[in-house]
This record gives sequence, C-alpha cells and structure tokens, in this order.
Amino acid sequence: MSEPAKSVKVALFGPGTVGTQVVRLLTEHATDLEQRVGAPIEIVGVYVRDTSAPRDAAIDPALLTSDAHTLIEDADLVVELMGGIEPARSYMLESIGAGAAVVTANKALLALHGPELFEAADANNVDFYFEAAVAGAIPIIRPVRESLAGDNVKRILGIVNGTTNYVLDEMTTRLLDYDVAVKQAQDLGYAEADPTADVEGHDAAAKAAILASLAFHQRVHLDDVYCEGISAITVADVAAATESGHVIKLLAIVERTAAGVSARVHPALVPLGHPLAGVHGAFNAVFVEAEAAGELMFYGQGAGGTPTASAVLGDIVSAARHIAQGGRGPRESHYADLPVLPIEASSSRFQLRMTVHDEPGVLAGIAATLAQRGVSIEAVRQKVAGADTGLATIVISTHRAPESDVAKVLDALRASDAVTEIRSVLRIEGE
Repeated sequence: MSEPAKSVKVALFGPGTVGTQVVRLLTEHATDLEQRVGAPIEIVGVYVRDTSAPRDAAIDPALLTSDAHTLIEDADLVVELMGGIEPARSYMLESIGAGAAVVTANKALLALHGPELFEAADANNVDFYFEAAVAGAIPIIRPVRESLAGDNVKRILGIVNGTTNYVLDEMTTRLLDYDVAVKQAQDLGYAEADPTADVEGHDAAAKAAILASLAFHQRVHLDDVYCEGISAITVADVAAATESGHVIKLLAIVERTAAGVSARVHPALVPLGHPLAGVHGAFNAVFVEAEAAGELMFYGQGAGGTPTASAVLGDIVSAARHIAQGGRGPRESHYADLPVLPIEASSSRFQLRMTVHDEPGVLAGIAATLAQRGVSIEAVRQKVAGADTGLATIVISTHRAPESDVAKVLDALRASDAVTEIRSVLRIEGE
C-alpha cells in the first residue's frame, strides 16, 4: 500500500481582500486541488503584523503569526500579497534563499526589483510566479511567457487599470465630470481614498514594465516607462472623441520596433470598431499583436478579491505541483539587449484640438506649420465657437508621426498669434 503524499506547506503573507479569498478558496476546494497537485495543500501560517487585530472569519485565528522568519522556514511555498516594496522584497528573498517557491501579485515590486528576484529564484532553483500582478483574473502573464514563447510579440495594448477605465467610461456614457466620476469610483470601492497611483498612470506603468520585459525578452525598468494619467481629461475631450468616432482609454502600450523597444502609458483615442473600445466599467483587456499568432484579445475582471485570488490560486497549483511531483516552471528570459526608447523616439497618430481666431488664412497657416515640420494632416474639422466670439475650434487628425516632430508643431502653434489655446493633444492608437 502506497504511503499518502506529503503535503505542500503554504505560508501566506498579507491576509487582505485578496489574501482572505485565497485562504477561503484553498480551504473550500482542498479536495479538488489535492487531485490537481498530486498532494494536499496545507496552509501552515498567515503572517500579520498584529495577531490581535480583527480578521475575516475565513482565516482560522490559529494560523496567524507575527514571526515571519519561522513561518518561512516551515514553508515549501510562500504567497506574498502584502504589497509595497519593503518588507515584501526582503521576505521574498528570504523565502527563495530558504528554498521555497514564491507566488506574488506585487506589480510595483516586480517593476522595480524583478531582475533581483528572478536571479535569486534561478540561483536557488525554485519557482517564481506572478500571474496576478497584471490584469487581475485575466491570464496574460502565462500566455505571453509560455504560450507565445515560440512567437515574436510585436505590440501589446492594454487596459490594465480598472479604476481609470471606470472613470473614463462614466465620463463617456453618462457625461460625468472627471471629479464626479472619480468620487463615484471611490464610493463603489474601485478607487482608493487617494487615487493618485491609478489616475496618474503609475499602477499601469508598473504593469507595462512587466509586460514589456516578458514580451521582448528584455529587462524594462519602471523608470523606462513614459507615464501620463487621465486627470487632465475633460468632458469636452470625451465629446470630441465621440464626434471623431473614438473613445478615450488609458492604455499601457509596449512595442518592438527596428530601433528598439518602448513602453508607455497615456490616454489614447481608440476607434469605436477596435475590441478595446468596447471594454466598459472596471474591466480590463489586453490586446496582443504577434508575428505568427496574429491578434489576440484577453478580457475580464482586472481587480477584486475573488477574481485576483483566482489568478493567485492558479500560480499556487502550478508551483505546488512542481514541489510535489518534481520539475520547475519557466525561468526569466532576458537575452535581448535592445535599447529601451524614450517617448520622443516613438510615433503615433495624433488628434490636436485647439481654439483659433476665426479669420481667413488661419487654417492654411496651421496646415503650413504642420507641413514644415513633417507632420501630415489626415483630417480637419472646424466648428465656430459663436457668432460674437470671433473664435473657432479646429480638430486636426494627423497621419503617423514621430513624437519629436509633433512636439515641434505644438511649440510653434503655441507661439502663433492665430492660436489662442491648445485644448488637448491625444494620441490615436489601434488603427
């Protein structure tokens, strides 16, 4: 008679919203998970700073401990859901050094210290998984890192922050002002009391750095990602987007060109016919363009305790299976040595919206300003502001042009006597 399989001992750091759901799912689905892993998964402890603080009933108080070091020594697999940089980084490195596999959802830490963690995992021959670090429940890390490992990813466009997508969607569908939409997101729990990390694009930038590193086998640091948020977007911008057949989305864009790789986060005009234009509410979506596979779309809930816990649990099962049955997951692939390009080296189509004096020759002068700097006009729309104002609104859509050339155009337009205000400058993506 064969002996029962030895259990895989799991330690959890950070029993917040996601961590609590991970514990609940591990407990409720223990029998099924044992069959998938080939061994029981045993939660040996949950690290907290204060064991006396109130906790969700899903977590057995007997599991709580404030002794991180002893917990790490007892674990085969450490699940880090604390967030932040320290002490999460130190605990992960300690776990890896002790021979434990690590699962994390910490996108900020990966964007800043990913290479250090990957190298430590390689040196100690343990698994390091992070599916939940980008787009919550959406499986995107594993497809990019494994399913497309034999392909060449050319470009990824991602709506990877549910808060900003919710805000922009409310501004578009209900014509809410930015501040009202943000307050509504906070009331619904989609946005933090301080929404800066979301609305200024920092959260999406961390995810862009991770996606670029995986897609292009190239280490891309958070500092390499151009970041521009949505706080300057107005209802007038949204209305102008609708008139031109677009919707505004905050996109994380990573792409490989002949000159190198780039990663950027900024609001963009997405054509209404593009799959990303139909992503509503707090949902996320990632659109991948690969050489052989073509266009791929991944869509789903990008946040929330249970959806994110699903992604964490998938990583736990993969790592636990390797612990129980042998083997190891994919290692970091960073053989490429391509330059990481600044935003000035990228190119896009643009939509420029400006207020001008409604006088003969103004439009011709603006067109000449663009032409002199190598920026070609694709379309122009003009609307008179009012009979007595002497002003008009001009919306110019350009053909694809380098960022550096468009910057020169904007400098010239701002210095022009004919232009009273540059009201918005938005890139057009997905065409």
